[in-house]
Parts: sequence; structure tokens; C-alpha cells
Amino acid sequence: MRTRRLVLTAAAVAAIAATATACGPDNSDTSAAPAATGPAATGPAAPAAAPTTAAPAGAAPTKTAPPKSSPAPSAPAADKSGYGQACGANDLDFTAKTETQAGGYILISAKAKQGITCTLPGTHPVIAFGSGGIEAGPFEHGTGESITLSGAKTAYAGIMAKTTKGNQAVQYTDVIIGIGTPDPNPASVPVGTTPVDKPVVTNWHTLPKDAVPAN
Repeated sequence: MRTRRLVLTAAAVAAIAATATACGPDNSDTSAAPAATGPAATGPAAPAAAPTTAAPAGAAPTKTAPPKSSPAPSAPAADKSGYGQACGANDLDFTAKTETQAGGYILISAKAKQGITCTLPGTHPVIAFGSGGIEAGPFEHGTGESITLSGAKTAYAGIMAKTTKGNQAVQYTDVIIGIGTPDPNPASVPVGTTPVDKPVVTNWHTLPKDAVPAN
């Protein structure tokens, strides 16, 4: 019996060995690495390029408008052009001088300011004293020729500040001169202490002797 078991055991071992030999690896070269498959073989996918928008053919390039600058302030306009206009008091430089002829009067001289050429009418200036507006009446009742002033050319008018005989009079130290009625910019000219009562004034003249308010 024991001999039979040994025979059976030996037969079983031989069968197992034959089976292992049949199922074992073949004699192919194992040094080559096996080919990789799946995601590891291809690596990570490259990111897709961002889409670009091509400009339409023939389209003009867009221009950026420059920022608008604020217009420079303009210079204030002059009251007058400086030439060929009628004179106003603000176009003239005045002086006043007391004269003794004809019982005493005030001689007014007028010159055009620098750069101004203007024309005085052939009548008298508008003369007033004080805030109460004691206005001088005309000494001459006619109208003379107009006078164009420019540079050193001078016009003259004479004021008789008091024409009455009595002692009634008001003392003033300045005379207000205008050209035309009304003059928007009359001038105030100092004349010293002067008694005023029913004053009169001559027309404008080119010579001082023609501006004496005397009969």
C-alpha cells in the first residue's frame, strides 16, 4: 500500500512540473520595455489656442480723437476802435486853468488820449457843478465846426462860473465835464474853490482866445 502511494505522489509531482513548464513565459527578449498604453502614452493634451478675431478686410483702423482743449479766453473788447469816432469824455485828457480876463473864467483844455483819434461836435461841452447838478447854459447860441482831435491837437472851452451880481453863490472845487447828453463816462476835473451861480460855457474852439466867455 505504501509503495502505491509513493508511485501516485511521484506521478502527481511530474504532472505539476509539466503543467508549470507549459504555462511559463516564452523565451522572448525581456529587455525591451513594454509599450505603454492609455493616457500615460500620449501625455497631457496641449491647451487649445485662444480664438483670434481678424479685422474685416478693407476696414480703416480706428482713430482715437485727441482730447478737446478749452478755448483760450478771449481778450475783452475795447470800448471803441480808436479812430474816427465821436469823442466821449473818457477819450480825452482834460485840464482846467483859472483866467482873469473877462472878470475871471475857467479855461478847459481837451486832448485825445494816446492812440485815440476822435471828433468833438461844434457845440459846447456838458458842464455841471456838484452832486446837485448845477448845469452851465450855452454862452454861444450858434454851432461851430466840429474838431478832430489826435496827438497834441487841443480844443478849448471857457466857463463863466458866476454870472450874477449878488453874493448868492455856492462854492465848488470840481467841475464835471461830459461830451453830448448823456455822456456815460463824464470826467471830474479839479478847479479850486470856485463860486458858482448860473454858469455859462462856450463852444469848443481850436484857439484859447476864441473860448473867452465875454461879449
